[in-house]
Amino acid sequence: MENNEKKQISLDLRPEIAKGSYSNLAIITHSHSEFILDFATVLPGLPKPEISNRIVMTPEHAKRLLMALQDNIIKYENQFGLIDLDNVGPQPKGGTFNLGDFGPLGGGTKS
Repeated sequence: MENNEKKQISLDLRPEIAKGSYSNLAIITHSHSEFILDFATVLPGLPKPEISNRIVMTPEHAKRLLMALQDNIIKYENQFGLIDLDNVGPQPKGGTFNLGDFGPLGGGTKS
């Protein structure tokens, strides 16, 4: 017999996390075993963006995130219309790099 019940997870959301943080720059890097997503904000008058959040996940979870984002973008566009990327200026080419190309990060040793 098939189980059609949806699983639910109970989560706690602390007030300091609930307010969120704004990001208009994401840098995605990867190694063989993990994806790293760094989020920052680029603002006029600031010398350089500072990373405000870093998320580290397995390749499997990164792919699940990709699929969840794709599903939500489709739902968003069905409700509000297409997201127009033509008017946001030039987009960087490539936009990703491999962590393995940079050796040890943060002064640690490569394991």
